[in-house]
Amino acid sequence: MTKGIAGVILAGGQSRRMGGGDKGLLALGGGSLLDHVVARFAPQVGPLVLSANGDPARFAGVGLPVVADTVKGFAGPLAGILTGLEWAAANTTCEALVTAAGDTPFLPENLVERLAAAVDERPGTIAVACSGGKRHPTFALWPLGLHQVLRRFLVDEDIRRVSAFIDRHDFVDVEFPMLTSGGHLHDPFFNINTSDDLVRAERLLQSMEP
Repeated sequence: MTKGIAGVILAGGQSRRMGGGDKGLLALGGGSLLDHVVARFAPQVGPLVLSANGDPARFAGVGLPVVADTVKGFAGPLAGILTGLEWAAANTTCEALVTAAGDTPFLPENLVERLAAAVDERPGTIAVACSGGKRHPTFALWPLGLHQVLRRFLVDEDIRRVSAFIDRHDFVDVEFPMLTSGGHLHDPFFNINTSDDLVRAERLLQSMEP
């Protein structure tokens, strides 16, 4: 656990490609999709919350506090990142926040450790996870001091792309290796968007079990 780093799981997506509702509550391997994300992510951080809008009671089984966007209008993951930064700045003594998507059940178990190490000598720098040469902007370490400039970026400039905000600041990409299972390579940041993805995740989970 990196106690000086807070965590937020971004679970506010509207899941249009799966008929709406909360993807994180879909069944996977005897639990929910979010259960798998929490099991991998929670041990890596100190204070941890779930970023989601609507009735928080539906996430009661996850066992985490739920924070709603501080920006109205379902402004996407960047709003969840802003909410997490503002929550951590107001409620913790942490100096950084790591975000993780709530539909990514195989996220690296050393995610926070490696992101933090990448910016150890570069205070104020964003560290962004990558795999297979692709950047995953919702998996990143964010210095808490960015929350005010991020609010201006999102609210005043009305720019909602996470990558656009990252590109405007000092950042470092951190490459993570692919998972090997059943003789095949799998992206550890593989996320569930469709029913076929869920089937694939179930198979991958079974192949990883001892």
